[in-house]
Amino acid sequence: MPTDASYNLSGGFKPTTKRSADLDGLDFYPTPAWATYALTENERFEGDIWECACGDGSMAEVLGRTGMRVIGSDLYDRGFGERGHDFLTSSRRAANIITNPPFHSAEGFVAQCLNLAEAKFALLLRLAFLEGANRTRTIFHKHPPARVWVFSERITFYPKGAKMAGSGTTAYAWFVWDKAHSGPTELRWFKPGYKAAYRDLATSSLDLTAAAD
Repeated sequence: MPTDASYNLSGGFKPTTKRSADLDGLDFYPTPAWATYALTENERFEGDIWECACGDGSMAEVLGRTGMRVIGSDLYDRGFGERGHDFLTSSRRAANIITNPPFHSAEGFVAQCLNLAEAKFALLLRLAFLEGANRTRTIFHKHPPARVWVFSERITFYPKGAKMAGSGTTAYAWFVWDKAHSGPTELRWFKPGYKAAYRDLATSSLDLTAAAD
């Protein structure tokens, strides 16, 4: 699927209002580092972390700074981690799973994480994922998240290689399922300032391991 031609305006690129479905692996929107730092500075993860849609490693590199072992895999070859690993059919298990799933497969990722994550899993999703009668029946009534962390600053996703300018219009949140949690879902907000604090931070290259199934 080629990048939407409307992205290229007067030699520049506009941010996405909606991310296109990554059905054939060509559209790719790396997660800004600051959005991952917001999670790791507010949620504690013990044990290995599996980034199961790792892309070019943008999120995995930040996760590696937690000191935990990070496993990177992706269905497509983005030049990082284990290639050709289909999370939706995988039997691999991990203590924690953290990723930004393709939006068209988000419900499938939740179902798989419930089976494969031993302690916690966190998915970066549109805040509107909270809506929907079907998700209410199949996910939120049966397996509600422990916490939903709402971004007070908008995340802007760009196609890989696009010049960053402008701001996105879609609200996002980290949905965190914790198998040790009991009680209702907690709604929390990230404090403003993560975007400015980490905008220009260059993450160093880490030696991340792609474990065999």
